Amino acid sequence: MDKQYPFITYLESLRGSKDERAAFAALRRGLGRDPGTEPAMFPYIARWVAEDSTRWYEATLYLIASLFAYHPKEGGTGNLGAAFKRAAQGESDTTAIERRFTALLAADTADLHFYLRQAVSFLKAKDVAIDWQQLFDDVLKWQYSYAQKQWAYKFWGSSGEGKEGESENQ
Repeated sequence: MDKQYPFITYLESLRGSKDERAAFAALRRGLGRDPGTEPAMFPYIARWVAEDSTRWYEATLYLIASLFAYHPKEGGTGNLGAAFKRAAQGESDTTAIERRFTALLAADTADLHFYLRQAVSFLKAKDVAIDWQQLFDDVLKWQYSYAQKQWAYKFWGSSGEGKEGESENQ
Protein backbone atom coordinates (compact mmCIF):
# COMPACT_ATOMS: atom_id res chain seq x y z
CA MET A 1 0.00 0.00 0.00
CA ASP A 2 1.36 3.38 -0.97
CA LYS A 3 -0.62 5.57 1.41
CA GLN A 4 0.80 5.84 4.91
CA TYR A 5 -1.46 7.06 7.69
CA PRO A 6 0.27 9.08 10.43
CA PHE A 7 -2.14 7.58 12.97
CA ILE A 8 -0.88 4.06 12.25
CA THR A 9 2.71 5.28 12.29
CA TYR A 10 1.94 6.73 15.73
CA LEU A 11 0.55 3.40 16.98
CA GLU A 12 3.60 1.60 15.62
CA SER A 13 5.84 4.09 17.45
CA LEU A 14 4.26 3.00 20.74
CA ARG A 15 5.63 -0.49 20.13
CA GLY A 16 8.85 -0.74 22.12
CA SER A 17 8.44 2.68 23.75
CA LYS A 18 8.70 3.22 27.50
CA ASP A 19 4.93 3.87 27.47
CA GLU A 20 4.07 0.69 25.54
CA ARG A 21 2.58 -1.34 28.39
CA ALA A 22 0.39 1.46 29.73
CA ALA A 23 -0.65 2.66 26.27
CA PHE A 24 -1.53 -0.78 24.96
CA ALA A 25 -3.39 -1.66 28.16
CA ALA A 26 -5.48 1.52 27.86
CA LEU A 27 -6.14 0.92 24.17
CA ARG A 28 -7.09 -2.75 24.70
CA ARG A 29 -9.81 -1.61 27.09
CA GLY A 30 -11.75 -0.61 23.99
CA LEU A 31 -12.04 -4.23 22.85
CA GLY A 32 -15.59 -5.51 23.11
CA ARG A 33 -17.02 -2.00 23.44
CA ASP A 34 -18.53 0.30 20.91
CA PRO A 35 -15.70 2.34 19.39
CA GLY A 36 -15.14 5.62 21.22
CA THR A 37 -16.84 4.68 24.47
CA GLU A 38 -13.79 3.77 26.59
CA PRO A 39 -12.41 6.85 28.40
CA ALA A 40 -8.98 5.24 28.97
CA MET A 41 -8.40 5.51 25.22
CA PHE A 42 -9.09 9.24 25.00
CA PRO A 43 -5.54 10.45 25.76
CA TYR A 44 -4.20 8.40 22.84
CA ILE A 45 -6.97 9.00 20.31
CA ALA A 46 -8.46 12.45 20.95
CA ARG A 47 -5.52 14.27 19.35
CA TRP A 48 -6.29 12.49 16.06
CA VAL A 49 -9.93 13.58 15.92
CA ALA A 50 -10.49 16.91 14.18
CA GLU A 51 -13.61 18.98 14.77
CA ASP A 52 -14.82 18.15 11.27
CA SER A 53 -14.05 14.40 11.49
CA THR A 54 -16.91 12.13 10.55
CA ARG A 55 -18.32 9.71 13.08
CA TRP A 56 -17.06 6.82 10.95
CA TYR A 57 -13.51 8.19 10.90
CA GLU A 58 -13.54 8.66 14.67
CA ALA A 59 -14.98 5.18 15.26
CA THR A 60 -12.31 3.73 12.96
CA LEU A 61 -9.55 5.38 15.01
CA TYR A 62 -10.83 3.80 18.21
CA LEU A 63 -11.46 0.41 16.61
CA ILE A 64 -8.08 0.09 14.91
CA ALA A 65 -6.21 1.36 17.99
CA SER A 66 -7.80 -1.25 20.26
CA LEU A 67 -7.17 -4.04 17.74
CA PHE A 68 -3.59 -2.92 17.16
CA ALA A 69 -2.89 -2.91 20.91
CA TYR A 70 -4.27 -6.45 21.10
CA HIS A 71 -2.13 -7.79 18.22
CA PRO A 72 0.80 -5.42 17.50
CA LYS A 73 2.90 -8.05 15.69
CA GLU A 74 5.14 -6.49 13.03
CA GLY A 75 5.54 -7.60 9.44
CA GLY A 76 2.03 -7.82 8.06
CA THR A 77 1.62 -7.42 4.31
CA GLY A 78 -1.45 -7.22 2.11
CA ASN A 79 -5.06 -6.93 3.09
CA LEU A 80 -7.00 -9.05 5.56
CA GLY A 81 -7.93 -11.53 2.81
CA ALA A 82 -4.23 -12.23 2.30
CA ALA A 83 -3.77 -12.60 6.08
CA PHE A 84 -6.63 -15.11 6.27
CA LYS A 85 -5.16 -17.00 3.32
CA ARG A 86 -1.83 -17.24 5.20
CA ALA A 87 -3.70 -18.45 8.29
CA ALA A 88 -5.46 -21.15 6.24
CA GLN A 89 -2.26 -22.51 4.67
CA GLY A 90 -1.56 -26.03 5.78
CA GLU A 91 -5.10 -26.61 7.03
CA SER A 92 -6.73 -29.75 5.64
CA ASP A 93 -10.24 -28.38 6.13
CA THR A 94 -10.75 -24.63 5.75
CA THR A 95 -14.55 -24.69 6.12
CA ALA A 96 -14.56 -22.98 9.53
CA ILE A 97 -12.03 -20.37 8.38
CA GLU A 98 -14.08 -19.64 5.27
CA ARG A 99 -17.26 -19.35 7.33
CA ARG A 100 -15.57 -16.90 9.71
CA PHE A 101 -14.15 -14.93 6.79
CA THR A 102 -17.50 -14.81 4.96
CA ALA A 103 -19.22 -13.49 8.10
CA LEU A 104 -16.60 -10.75 8.30
CA LEU A 105 -17.16 -9.79 4.66
CA ALA A 106 -20.92 -9.58 5.26
CA ALA A 107 -20.58 -7.31 8.31
CA ASP A 108 -22.17 -3.91 8.06
CA THR A 109 -20.68 -0.80 9.62
CA ALA A 110 -22.77 -1.17 12.79
CA ASP A 111 -21.31 -4.54 13.73
CA LEU A 112 -17.95 -4.47 11.95
CA HIS A 113 -16.13 -3.90 15.26
CA PHE A 114 -17.47 -7.24 16.55
CA TYR A 115 -16.38 -9.24 13.49
CA LEU A 116 -13.01 -7.50 13.19
CA ARG A 117 -12.26 -8.26 16.83
CA GLN A 118 -12.95 -11.93 16.15
CA ALA A 119 -10.84 -11.85 12.98
CA VAL A 120 -7.86 -10.23 14.71
CA SER A 121 -8.15 -12.68 17.60
CA PHE A 122 -8.09 -15.56 15.11
CA LEU A 123 -5.06 -14.14 13.27
CA LYS A 124 -3.27 -13.56 16.57
CA ALA A 125 -3.88 -17.20 17.56
CA LYS A 126 -2.41 -18.27 14.20
CA ASP A 127 0.53 -15.83 14.69
CA VAL A 128 -0.29 -14.03 11.41
CA ALA A 129 0.76 -10.38 11.29
CA ILE A 130 -1.60 -7.68 9.99
CA ASP A 131 -0.80 -4.79 7.69
CA TRP A 132 -2.30 -2.07 9.88
CA GLN A 133 -1.91 0.70 7.31
CA GLN A 134 -3.95 -1.38 4.85
CA LEU A 135 -6.56 -2.40 7.42
CA PHE A 136 -7.08 1.21 8.50
CA ASP A 137 -7.58 2.26 4.87
CA ASP A 138 -9.96 -0.63 4.22
CA VAL A 139 -12.11 0.05 7.28
CA LEU A 140 -12.37 3.73 6.35
CA LYS A 141 -13.82 2.62 2.99
CA TRP A 142 -15.95 -0.24 4.34
CA GLN A 143 -19.30 1.27 3.41
CA TYR A 144 -18.35 1.26 -0.30
CA SER A 145 -17.78 -2.54 -0.47
CA TYR A 146 -14.44 -2.08 -2.21
CA ALA A 147 -12.43 -3.57 0.64
CA GLN A 148 -14.64 -6.62 0.95
CA LYS A 149 -14.17 -7.48 -2.73
CA GLN A 150 -10.42 -6.98 -2.53
CA TRP A 151 -10.23 -9.20 0.55
CA ALA A 152 -12.27 -11.90 -1.22
CA TYR A 153 -10.01 -11.74 -4.29
CA LYS A 154 -6.93 -12.21 -2.10
CA PHE A 155 -8.46 -15.04 -0.08
CA TRP A 156 -10.17 -17.08 -2.80
CA GLY A 157 -8.32 -15.79 -5.84
CA SER A 158 -6.12 -18.08 -7.83
CA SER A 159 -2.46 -17.59 -8.42
CA GLY A 160 -2.90 -16.74 -12.08
CA GLU A 161 -4.86 -19.77 -13.29
CA GLY A 162 -8.00 -19.32 -15.33
CA LYS A 163 -7.50 -15.69 -16.29
CA GLU A 164 -10.26 -14.06 -18.30
CA GLY A 165 -9.77 -14.42 -22.05
CA GLU A 166 -7.22 -17.23 -21.87
CA SER A 167 -7.89 -20.50 -23.60
CA GLU A 168 -8.00 -23.59 -21.42
CA ASN A 169 -6.02 -25.51 -24.05
CA GLN A 170 -2.92 -23.31 -24.11
